[in-house]
Amino acid sequence: MKEYRKVLTIAGSDSSGGAGIQADIKTISACGCYASSAITALTAQNTLGVDGISPTSGKFVYKQIKAVMSDIGTDAAKIGMLFNAEIIDAVCQAIDDFYIPNLVIDPVMLATSGAKLLETQAIETIIKTLLPKAILIAPNIPEAEIIYGEKIESHDIGNLTAIAEDLSKRYNIGVLIKGGHSVYIRENKQSIDILASPELEKPQYFSSDFIETQNTHGTGCTLSAAIASGLAKGNTLSQAVANAKTYLSNAIKFGAEYKIGKGHGPVKHFWEM
Repeated sequence: MKEYRKVLTIAGSDSSGGAGIQADIKTISACGCYASSAITALTAQNTLGVDGISPTSGKFVYKQIKAVMSDIGTDAAKIGMLFNAEIIDAVCQAIDDFYIPNLVIDPVMLATSGAKLLETQAIETIIKTLLPKAILIAPNIPEAEIIYGEKIESHDIGNLTAIAEDLSKRYNIGVLIKGGHSVYIRENKQSIDILASPELEKPQYFSSDFIETQNTHGTGCTLSAAIASGLAKGNTLSQAVANAKTYLSNAIKFGAEYKIGKGHGPVKHFWEM
């Protein structure tokens, strides 16, 4: 019998379908893996923003993960929106109890619209207890500032590289800083992500053409789910990031041709079909 490469996504639900659990399942499927999930919160949102959040109890998040791991198992996991300290503690306990490998964390703190997706008091919990368990964290620049602990004044490549290296050494994990928020990068019409990792001799850079589009909802979810899919298939971290970057770039490129909603639309997850 054949076996699937499996990816568990632990994240919030997006009623508009462009981000969160919905984007993760689409991405994992498009990347040729089997997706299972544990939903940490329900959100009422669309392309214009988040209208409400209803978190799942930590106990029930743990129960969902236990149900998946005790039967199906997983080859990798992606963690997105966790919302509060209770959920973070439950996820950390499940990681320890069920040995969840190849953990990729998208440290979701703010929505594209600016809505807060992580309670302020939970930030310290996620940094101290969850990040050290990961093989990779993939923050954008605003999220990297929160984890780093201070404002990142310069967004040039050299400074972002130094911060990625510092965070990698601090937590002994891979750090992928996404450069999409950098004015410097946008001015040069290139989207450059920077990877620092204990297993790399020096940082690596992943570049693609910067695409002017309003359809960027869920890009962070999509990238991290694609990386987790690559790791589930046995890719090295560098290979998984490179393949995920290519996948996302094409999803943005082909998704730019569509109009969905009145705000930030989604990428085209199944662009190959």
